[in-house]
Amino acid sequence: MTENEPASGPREVRLRDLRPGEGPVEFVARIVTCDRREVSRKSDGGRRALLSGLLSDGTATVRFTWWDPPREGVERGLVIRAVGPEVGEYRGRTEVTFGWKSRVGPASEVELPAVDPAEVPERKVRDLAPPGEGFRVYVRVVRVTERSVSVGQERRVVYDGLVADETGTIGLSAWTDFHLRVGETLEITGGYLRAFRGVTQLVLDERATVRRVDRPELPDPASVLNSPPVTMAQLEERGGGPSASVEGLVVGLLPPSGLVYRCPECRRGTQDGSCRVHGQVEGVADLRARIVLDDGTGAVTVNAGRAETERLWGVTLEHVLGRLKERPDPAVWEGELLETLLGRRYRVRGPASHDEFGVTIQPESIEAADIDLDATAERLAARVGGGRP
Repeated sequence: MTENEPASGPREVRLRDLRPGEGPVEFVARIVTCDRREVSRKSDGGRRALLSGLLSDGTATVRFTWWDPPREGVERGLVIRAVGPEVGEYRGRTEVTFGWKSRVGPASEVELPAVDPAEVPERKVRDLAPPGEGFRVYVRVVRVTERSVSVGQERRVVYDGLVADETGTIGLSAWTDFHLRVGETLEITGGYLRAFRGVTQLVLDERATVRRVDRPELPDPASVLNSPPVTMAQLEERGGGPSASVEGLVVGLLPPSGLVYRCPECRRGTQDGSCRVHGQVEGVADLRARIVLDDGTGAVTVNAGRAETERLWGVTLEHVLGRLKERPDPAVWEGELLETLLGRRYRVRGPASHDEFGVTIQPESIEAADIDLDATAERLAARVGGGRP
C-alpha cells in the first residue's frame, strides 16, 4: 500500500521481539483498534491523514501510527504484513510507525504466527496493569453479559464480564464470542490490558486464545460476589474497581434523574430534542436515577437504569407517561423520585469507575439494607466524644 521498500533485507519478527531503534524488520499482525484523523502540517498548515491504534499477533500488543494510509480498506480486524516500519518507544512502550520508507499490505489469516501458550509467562490478576502484554492467566468466570455497541456504521456485540483468581478480580471485555459461562475456569492467552476510567480491563479479540481447564482452587462466583462492602473512602483510594460493594444512605439525586429522553440511535441522553452525536432526533422516553449514596466516609454516584429505578421508586414508565399532560415538567418527577428515595439505606454492587467527578457505580444489584441503630449510635457517640469507632 505504500512504496519504497527498504533496501536491506528485513528480519521477520514477532511483536514481542520488537526493540526500539533496531534494524529493518518485518511482521504480520492484526489491527485491533484504529482511529483515522487529520493533523495539520507545521510546514505549510496543510492537512495530513493519520491512522493510529493497536496491533496484535498474539505474542504482544503494540501501538502504531500510519501516516498517509489508504483511504479505504483499513479497518479493525484486518491482518497486515509490514516491511521496514520505524520501531520506536513512547512512554516506555514499543511503538511502530509506518511512513514513506515502509511497505504495508494485507496478509492472510494463515500468515499470523501460531502462539503456544506454554511460551507465554503466567501472571496473577493482582499483577495485571496496563501496558502489560504477552501473558497467560488462569481465571474463573464470575459474571458475563452482552451488549450492543456502534463501531463506525455497524453494530457489534461485546461480552462484558468479571473474572477472578485467588489474588483478585478484573473486568473482561471480549469482542469475540468465546461462549463464556459463569463458573467455568479458563486459561487465557493473547489478551491485552487497557485502563478505562482508571480501572484495568482485560480485553480479548480474535487473536486471543481461551481454553477450558480444571482449576478447582480458583474462587467460586458466589464468594466473589458476596464479599463484604468496603467504605467509600477505600473505594475512592483504590480508584474504583471491577466489582465493588458499598452501603450507604441516599442523600440526593444528580440531574437528569426521573423521566429522561434518549437518542433512538445511540441511547445517549437528549437535550431539547437534540443528541450531541445525531443532532435533532425524536427522543425515546426512559427512567433513570443518578443516586448519591453516602456512608460517612465519602460518597458515590449510582447510575440506576429503568428497571432498578421502577423497582426502587414503585412507579413505572407507563404511569409517568400516562400523567404527562397533567405533570409535563420533568423536574416534578425528579422531585417525587427524590422524596421516595431520600434517607433510605442501600447496599450496591457493581463495577466502579473513577474520574474527576468521583466514583460512579454501574449497579448490578441494589438492595435495601437494614440500619443497625445500636451500632450507628455507638459510632456517633464515639465521634461526639472525640474518638473514632
